Amino acid sequence: MFFNFASSGANYIGYFCPNILIMIDTLLNHKSIRKYKNEPVPENILQRILEAGIRASTTGNMQVYSIIVTTDDAIKEELAPCHFSQPMVIQAPVVLTFCADFNRFNKWCRLRNAEPGYDNFLSFFTAAIDALLVAQNVCVAAEDAGLGICYLGTTTYTAGRIIDILGLPQGVVPVTTVTLGYPDEEPDLTDRLPLAAVVHMEKYRDYSDPDIEKFYREKELITTYQEFVKENNKETLAQVFTDVRYKKTDNVLFSRALIDILEQQGFMNNQ
Repeated sequence: MFFNFASSGANYIGYFCPNILIMIDTLLNHKSIRKYKNEPVPENILQRILEAGIRASTTGNMQVYSIIVTTDDAIKEELAPCHFSQPMVIQAPVVLTFCADFNRFNKWCRLRNAEPGYDNFLSFFTAAIDALLVAQNVCVAAEDAGLGICYLGTTTYTAGRIIDILGLPQGVVPVTTVTLGYPDEEPDLTDRLPLAAVVHMEKYRDYSDPDIEKFYREKELITTYQEFVKENNKETLAQVFTDVRYKKTDNVLFSRALIDILEQQGFMNNQ
C-alpha cells in the first residue's frame, strides 16, 4: 500500500534537535530563484559551500566529478545560449557546471600502473550520479547560507557546446548547471505531489486510475497551470507536458545528441 502520512501530524518535527530543524526548514522552503541581486558571493562563503558539496556520498570514494565555477561575465555570456538565453545565467554572480569526470581518475590509475576500464555507459552513469549528489549538497548549503539557486535542465541538451566553451577533455561530460547568488525575488513555493503519491512501503504498488485522479487533482486545479492549458490551446495539463514542454521529438533529438557526446568523450567505446 502507499505510505499513509495522515496520522503522523506535524508534531513529529519536534522530536528533532534544533540544528536538524534548521536544515529541515531549509529543505522544506526550497525555491528556484531566477532573479539575483548585483552582489558578489564572498569567496569564503563560496568556498565553504563547495566544501560542503564534496562531502556528498560518492561511488567507492572515487569522486568522479568536477565542478566548473564561472564568475567571469564574458564566459557567462558564452554559456547563456547553451541555456536557451535565460537571463539568470548572466545575472547570477556564480554559475556552477557539474560534470561527470573520469578524466582525473583515469590519469591517476595510469600513473599508478593500473589500467582503467571506465570507457562505458555504466561509468558515465556512475559519475553522473556522483555529480548530481554533489550538486544537491551545494544547493542545500547555499540556501542554508541565505543564497538562492536554480537548476538548469538545459545542460544535457547542449552538452557539446558547453564542452567547447569550458574546455572539457575526454572523460568529462556536463550533467547539470546551477545558478547561485543572493535572491532578488521571493517566489511562492512550487507545488509538489503529496508524499503518498511518491512513497511506497516495502514494495512498489502500481497506481490505479482513481489513485492518479486523486494525486494529480490538486495540481490540475492550480490557477497557473489552468492558464498554461488555455495559453497553449490544450485540453489538459498533461498535454502541455507531452505536446509543448517536453515533446517526444525533442526528447529523441536531444537523446541522440547526448549519446553522440558520450561517444565523443569516450564513454561508449565498449557498447
